[in-house]
Amino acid sequence: MSRLSSAVPAEQYLADSQVLFYLNDAVTQLLDHKEEYTQFGLVRYFAEYFSSVKNSNHVLFREFNYITATQHNRASFIRVFWRCFRQIGKSGDLLSVWEYRSLLQLLCPDFPLEVVRSVARIVLMDDTADCLMSFSDFIYAFQLQFYYQEFLESVQVIYQDLLAGKSPNTVIVPTSSSVEQLISVATEENDREEQEQDGVDSSTLAECVDAFCDRFKHSYPSRTCMREAVEQTDKVSYFSFLMSLAKHESINQTIGVLPSKEELLIDPELDQELDKLIAQISVSPSSNSSSSAVGGLKEVQRRASPRRNIHHRRKIEVESDGSTEETDSSEN
Repeated sequence: MSRLSSAVPAEQYLADSQVLFYLNDAVTQLLDHKEEYTQFGLVRYFAEYFSSVKNSNHVLFREFNYITATQHNRASFIRVFWRCFRQIGKSGDLLSVWEYRSLLQLLCPDFPLEVVRSVARIVLMDDTADCLMSFSDFIYAFQLQFYYQEFLESVQVIYQDLLAGKSPNTVIVPTSSSVEQLISVATEENDREEQEQDGVDSSTLAECVDAFCDRFKHSYPSRTCMREAVEQTDKVSYFSFLMSLAKHESINQTIGVLPSKEELLIDPELDQELDKLIAQISVSPSSNSSSSAVGGLKEVQRRASPRRNIHHRRKIEVESDGSTEETDSSEN
C-alpha cells in the first residue's frame, strides 16, 4: 500500500512494481496470438492477464527466462511448485535430482538442470545426482537458491576468494574473470576440497558479505539473518552457510510464499476435497464408481490447481496429449 502513496514518484512506482515488464509481456502475448485472443475482447484479455499476475498463476508453463525475470515471478513459481507437489512430501517419498527436475519441467518445460543440482548441493553438501532428498529439505533449499540466485553466486565467489587467501579488504565484486582467476591459482584438487570442508573464518565471511550488500543492486536475505547463519560456528563452509539460511524462518517471512516447516504439508482446502472424493468413491455403487471418481477428481483438480489463463490456453492445448485431455469418454 505504501507504494501507492502520493509521496512516491510515478517513475519509482513503475520501477518497483515492474508494471511495464508485465504490460510489455501482455502485449507480446496478444500480438503472438491475436486471432485467438481478440475474440474474447481486449478488456477481458488484459483483465485476465493482470488478474493471473496478482494471483501468482501467470508463471504456469512459461519459459525459464520469464519465471526468473522478476522477484514476484520467482516467488509465484515457488508457491505453485509447493502447491502442486506437496503430496510427495506428505507421502514421505524421497526423490533424486533428476526426478525433481522432471517435476519442475512439468511447470516450466525448459527448467535447467544446473539450478536443481545447486539445490541438491545445499541439501546434500555434495554433487551426487543419485542421492535422494525429502520434499521439505528440497523445497526450502530451492526457495533460497531460486529466489536469491544472483546473490548466492556472488557470495560463492567471495567465499572462494577467502579460501584462496585473499585479504578481506581486497575482495572484489564477482565477475566471470574473477572465477577464472580463482581456478587458475588454485592448488591441487584434494587440497582445495579439504579447505572447503574446513571452511573459512565466520566473522571474516560475515564482514565481507555485509560489505558486498552495500553495492549489490538485487535482492538478498536480511543482513541479520545472514550474520546469524554465519556465526553459528567459528568456521563455516559455503554450503553449510546456505543450508543454515534455507532453514532460517526469516527467509520464509521475507519471501512470503511458503509456510513454516510444521505446516508445509498442510492444506485444509485440498485435504477436504480429497476426503470428499474418497468418501464418494467408497459409497458409490460399483457400476458408477468409475464415473464418480472421474467427476470428483476433476472437481479437486479445478479447485486445487491454479486457474488457467486465456493467454495460456493455446499453449496448453498444443503441449497436451491424449492422457491429459480434460474431456473424458465417460462423460459422453
